[in-house]
Amino acid sequence: MKREATRYRRLRLASLLGLFLVLYIILITRALHLQVVSGQALKSLAVRQHTKIMEMPPERGLIFDRNGRKLAASVMADSVFADPSKIKNVQRAADELSRILGTDRDTILRKLGRGKNFCWLARLVPPEQAAQVEALKMDGVFVVKEPKRHYPNGELAGHILGFVGMDAVGLEGLERKYDQYLRGTPQRLVWARDAKGKRIYPRLEKAVVQGQGSYHIILTIDSRIQHLVETHLKEAVLDKGAKGGFAVVMDPRTGEILALANQPGFDPNRFAEGNPMKGKNRVVTDCYDPGSTFKPFVAAAALDARVAKETDRFYCENGHYAVGDRVIHEAQRKRHGTLTFKEIIKYSSNIGTVKIAERLGRERLYEYITKFGFGARTGIDLPGEIPGLLRHYRDWTRIDAATIAFGQGVSVTAIQLVTALSAIANNGILMKPFIIRAIVDGKGDIVREGRPTVVRRVISEQTARRMASILTAVVSDEDGTGKKARIENVNVAGKTGTSQKFDFARRAYSSEKVRTSFMGFFPAEAPQLAMLVVLDEPQRDRWGGVASAPVFKKIGEEILNCYRTDIREYQTAPLRETPNLGTLRFVAAGGPRGGDGDEADLSVAPDFRGLTIREALVKARDRDVNLKIVGHGWAISQDPPPGAALGIGRSCTVTFGTEAGS
Repeated sequence: MKREATRYRRLRLASLLGLFLVLYIILITRALHLQVVSGQALKSLAVRQHTKIMEMPPERGLIFDRNGRKLAASVMADSVFADPSKIKNVQRAADELSRILGTDRDTILRKLGRGKNFCWLARLVPPEQAAQVEALKMDGVFVVKEPKRHYPNGELAGHILGFVGMDAVGLEGLERKYDQYLRGTPQRLVWARDAKGKRIYPRLEKAVVQGQGSYHIILTIDSRIQHLVETHLKEAVLDKGAKGGFAVVMDPRTGEILALANQPGFDPNRFAEGNPMKGKNRVVTDCYDPGSTFKPFVAAAALDARVAKETDRFYCENGHYAVGDRVIHEAQRKRHGTLTFKEIIKYSSNIGTVKIAERLGRERLYEYITKFGFGARTGIDLPGEIPGLLRHYRDWTRIDAATIAFGQGVSVTAIQLVTALSAIANNGILMKPFIIRAIVDGKGDIVREGRPTVVRRVISEQTARRMASILTAVVSDEDGTGKKARIENVNVAGKTGTSQKFDFARRAYSSEKVRTSFMGFFPAEAPQLAMLVVLDEPQRDRWGGVASAPVFKKIGEEILNCYRTDIREYQTAPLRETPNLGTLRFVAAGGPRGGDGDEADLSVAPDFRGLTIREALVKARDRDVNLKIVGHGWAISQDPPPGAALGIGRSCTVTFGTEAGS
């Protein structure tokens, strides 16, 4: 009996040991499975349960002018968001936050009551508001940094740059067209909580950005010329009581746009405060009847086709010319008898230009004006360009062919007009206009480069030179319509224009609403700048020769003052040295810049006192200051004073006198 009992106990013990061994193996296997096989999945699950990730707008790339001056950048600003599931007292939170943020309390309550674990309460708030929110130390309410687009020069080039929406997406201008380059890879924001739902970290942390970052864009625009154009265009609009206006400056040899301005002005920093249509770039998006500024292209076509010579004489019917059942008159009811070909352009005779066009014939006239680029997009790298309006010659009536000759019944864009004029200035060769000089990556390496592009030869070199001479007489002769565009010691070639606006209600051209224009290039012998100035519905001086030509003169004179102090030197030398793209790569990659050494504070006004005008201009150029000169001699005072902060436009008025300042 004892032996059997002992054997039974041994068997039972062995069974228990075997069971324990099996359970042990099972536990070990399960542990190994959890730690090795499923460890990563369980870890990810834990992270998902206790960590929240949100995609944030990326920091956009920079936009520079051709000299490396920053036109658009991103700055970090504070935004406030909440995790409503972690807010214990929603009513109290709404009271406190509405008071600080200046937001309607009910609006905040609705956001907090939606049952989600994330909602924005305020975006891009001032630092003082963010500090007050953080001081609450309220669970479930966070302050985080996110990029905000900033345009350091305010309205400068606003219509070119466009603007960016709240989520850092380009909505207009270059910001929209090149959004894929500027935007880069989105960033991630991570915030965490423990098992009890309390925050582990007192602030949010950013995840590392992976992938290609944003690119930077370098423009052909020269911000100093842009400033001059914007300033004088605005002054003219106010002085003439005009509805608005626009102007373009182009290098006719390359197609580079050096300045492009619209009035009324537009500050992309404040796009949400006004009508976003103010940001519309009318130089490329709007078309209008060019009026007499169209006549040079008809004249050039006639010379090039050899149907007319400069010495030919045309009878201009003493101001009344019947075309079918219609009668064509001269502007301002003038009465011209017999005029030479050259005088027709100098006096801007409608009837004379119609008779020149009649020699060409409809088909050949259409051929030349399309070769100049009218009726088609120029292909400029700006968004929203339209082709203008030009019907096929087969659809023209006799009166259509006549009125098109003096710029009525055809609609053009400003960019088309200045590009076509540049073809005359460039010995008959039409260049494609462009505004993007280069796109570079974060290291400063060029990924895309803008280059001068020849579109086609429009007229012969000989014809272009003859037209330049004819257009010079328009400005230089005492009886020329463009005499108010003269620039001392420089030959200017140009043409005035006054076009009636079509009244769609009356289905006729208005005698009250007009656009006044002046287009020209200089020096006429070796053109380096082409410019167009247009004023929309001026209430005073409603003719191109007295309204727009003086604006051209003022801009041209100041450009010459900025870039050359000796006009004779200017006539034989390039307008400006083109900065090496290697320098711009250095700037884009974060290198220093400035003419007074790396330690110069570029945010304050330099000291111009005691300098000559030439010395002051050089110093202003090196420090990117827009200088306004008053008087002659040596600098005796300035506003703002030395060391004072420069305003948004980085402008400084320096008064010069016969006694040197101390």
